Amino acid sequence: MPNGKHNMKLEVPIAKVWEFVRDMNNWAPLVPGYLEHQRITERQSTWKFKGDIGIMQKTVALRVDIKEWIEPTTVTFNLTGIYDNIVGKGSFVAKEITANQTEIIGNLDINAGGMKGPMVNTILKSLVPKTTEDLTEAVANRIEKVEVIVK
Repeated sequence: MPNGKHNMKLEVPIAKVWEFVRDMNNWAPLVPGYLEHQRITERQSTWKFKGDIGIMQKTVALRVDIKEWIEPTTVTFNLTGIYDNIVGKGSFVAKEITANQTEIIGNLDINAGGMKGPMVNTILKSLVPKTTEDLTEAVANRIEKVEVIVK
């Protein structure tokens, strides 16, 4: 299963990280290629984004189901393709380093099935780590920017 993991250290308290990631409306727009998202329930939403699959661009629609919110450290979620045979999972984990420093870890695993699955998974092996890095950095940058505005 193609996967990615990215760690970052933020100069903000863990409570500020949690305040941001506990609401998917804050971080859904930060997904690379974001087009739109719609919240269905407190724990379920649909996300659309444009992704590069090899030499072509494809609009991907996913259902995102939050599995758990563990304050103040963890958000885990499952991903299911709405139109494509795609499944996956991901998480944001925060670890307090000091009272004003937090490490965040973004994780993403995605797997394409069906007849085109092996070909798509080959592309995803390089795409998923980069997407995980970009999303984790975008979340970290937004949290730090919000923290600066609040201070």
